[in-house]
Amino acid sequence: MMRDFDRTGRSPVIAENGMAATSHPLATMTALSILRDGGNAVDAAIAAAATLAVVEPHMTGIGGDCFAIIAEPDGSVHGLNGSGRAPKAASAARYREMGHRQMPQSGALSVTVPGAIKAWETLAARFGTRGLGVLLSDAIGYAEEGYAVHPRVARDWQGLVEGLAADAGGSRHYLAGGRSPKVFSRHRVPALGRTLRAIAGKGASAFYEGAIAAEMAAVVRAGGGFLDEEDLAAVTADWVEPIGTRYRDYDVLEIPPNGQGITALILLNLFAATGAGRLAADSAERYHRMIECARAAYNVRDHLVADPAAMAVSPETLLSPQVTASLARNIDPGGRNPHLELPPLPDSDTVYLTVVDRDRRAVSFINSLYAGFGARLVTPESGIALQNRGACFTLEEGHPNELGPGKRPMHTIIPAMVMKDGRAACSFGVMGGAYQPMGHAHVLSNMLDHQMDPQQALDHARIFWGDSEVLGAESGIPGAVRGRLAELGHRVADAPNPHGGGQIVAIDHESGFLIGGSDPRKDGLALGW
Repeated sequence: MMRDFDRTGRSPVIAENGMAATSHPLATMTALSILRDGGNAVDAAIAAAATLAVVEPHMTGIGGDCFAIIAEPDGSVHGLNGSGRAPKAASAARYREMGHRQMPQSGALSVTVPGAIKAWETLAARFGTRGLGVLLSDAIGYAEEGYAVHPRVARDWQGLVEGLAADAGGSRHYLAGGRSPKVFSRHRVPALGRTLRAIAGKGASAFYEGAIAAEMAAVVRAGGGFLDEEDLAAVTADWVEPIGTRYRDYDVLEIPPNGQGITALILLNLFAATGAGRLAADSAERYHRMIECARAAYNVRDHLVADPAAMAVSPETLLSPQVTASLARNIDPGGRNPHLELPPLPDSDTVYLTVVDRDRRAVSFINSLYAGFGARLVTPESGIALQNRGACFTLEEGHPNELGPGKRPMHTIIPAMVMKDGRAACSFGVMGGAYQPMGHAHVLSNMLDHQMDPQQALDHARIFWGDSEVLGAESGIPGAVRGRLAELGHRVADAPNPHGGGQIVAIDHESGFLIGGSDPRKDGLALGW
């Protein structure tokens, strides 16, 4: 599907020897430099993630979590769950006794153990060819010497000043004179640089034990939270078997729960069952049917998806033809189903990146603090923004996702991998908190149902609900489509913010080329050589 060159936009990137697509040009260049120096895709992905932790500090950081899927050249696929757990002293009963009806969305009570650094080390040890000292060098340089604040980063940052100003570490490291950095200004975080140097020299133990761990625990405890040094020392990053479904002769893989990747797979099953993907790409009918499929899939997520040890229903059951058929009966092609009510979806911030190397090893990688600057708690001496991933728990008694000691929360960040005939065909992901499963299904349908290239698939206009069930339509969705959606029973308004971001690298094994795209909703860049 050739793009219209009379309209603004960009073509996909096409290369042969390797490719990286990230949400920030500096991170893409970090990844590419590692590849060109002989490192593999795993090395490049870790290095890019470290750079992003500095140059997109509101979106990601070493105080957050990480998931990855690695497809090896021999066709083997490996999943890594690098999500941290709730403190062992935290429980829903305790929070309810403190007067909380819902999980706090920020502050010390929302902090869980950061799993990213353990995940990076685990990935590097099994698949990498370079040590953390090499892989963190660009990130250390940007933290210590400074980097230029890019436009989307500056736009987001200015909306987070109030939360940062209320925290001593946040104000010290991420504000200048009480204000967020302006676009094109230089920002430095030397304290974070020192922390990264410690990790580069001594590995993850420098982060999870000793002075840095003691400071993280002390900051959370001072804020009334429960994280302690034993929680940090007990961190694990766990290898998991990806789950998947078949869509248009491709195998689509996601990380199993506690991640919400299963929601994307349920969505794809519903697209196939209802014919949603085969409707005209820009039609109101397609948007309507995708939204109704999403409402059914997210209803399953919000009732059943949690730490796998607490789930009452297996992923295999949720992806079965019987469950798909049952859910599909709730979807009316002629109008909105008023009985599928959903809770509000919180805002969140994430970075996704993908790298494919010359051997066609593909890495799908995602790292996040959850909300902008996470819990809005930053350690004063080590410069670490702590995640608020605990906000994804519920305090509802008996719910599978009820907060519990040492439990992993239902997690929004999800990488994806698409396989064809036993080889990686596409490594991709879409950012944007709760939007991510919808983004995965929409983007993949764009490529497989409508023959869009990776860049076109990402550029395509999106629609999704937000704080209420009002659909937020991006500007690319015309008035006629919005009007027809209203006739189908939807309330439609302008989207207050773009729906997510995303990166894609597709592998054309026949030609030998890599074809990549990066979402214009972010400062992203895809590059190869």
